[in-house]
Amino acid sequence: MSKTKTNKVLVVDDDTDILELLQYNLEKEGYDVKTANNGQKAIDIATLFLPNLILLDIMMPGMDGVETCRILRENTALVETHILFLTARSEEYSEVAAFDAGADDYISKPIKPRALLSRIGAILRRETKKSSKESKRIEIGSLMIDKQSYTVTVNQKAIILPKKEFELLHFLAQNPNKVFNRDELLQNIWGTDVYVLARTVDVHIRKVREKVGEDFIKTVKGVGYKFDPTAV
Repeated sequence: MSKTKTNKVLVVDDDTDILELLQYNLEKEGYDVKTANNGQKAIDIATLFLPNLILLDIMMPGMDGVETCRILRENTALVETHILFLTARSEEYSEVAAFDAGADDYISKPIKPRALLSRIGAILRRETKKSSKESKRIEIGSLMIDKQSYTVTVNQKAIILPKKEFELLHFLAQNPNKVFNRDELLQNIWGTDVYVLARTVDVHIRKVREKVGEDFIKTVKGVGYKFDPTAV
């Protein structure tokens, strides 16, 4: 399926060959593509370009991909942007650091362009389909979650959440008192096309609790997590 020019991709890598390879394949599929060879350039371009998706190398000189991702996730104009890490590192701690910084997916090098294009297409199609089904605004007591603007307020105080943290809170709040295990949350928030560790859910739950309060999401020992509407 060809993509429209509304799907914009920013590719960030200090390897010129990888930039050229990915740019060629993405543009061939109809994506609007820009490239950057370091973290600061990526931040500057993303601020103006507002890509739908960023492919971000972890191991770069100067500002690495994890720090770049953290800064990108602080930009409220990029809350709906998907960030996929590209890395040759396979250690578990690298993957955890990537998701802790706000990544949506983690792709190991060497990159297979056809597989990568398939992954990108699935992510963007799934996001469009999911957005059409979800309630745009949830209000429970002092908590307000607005899907349209990706904003959360607690007692009228704005809380900034990266995309996946927001989606996790939104999903649980849409299903109050229903317990979901890690696999169910991974499938509903990250999708079946994204390969992430189960502990990624725990990392995101912890970060949501740190920002919106400990009582909103309850742990059901040995089972999973649920949203408690009485906590608000």
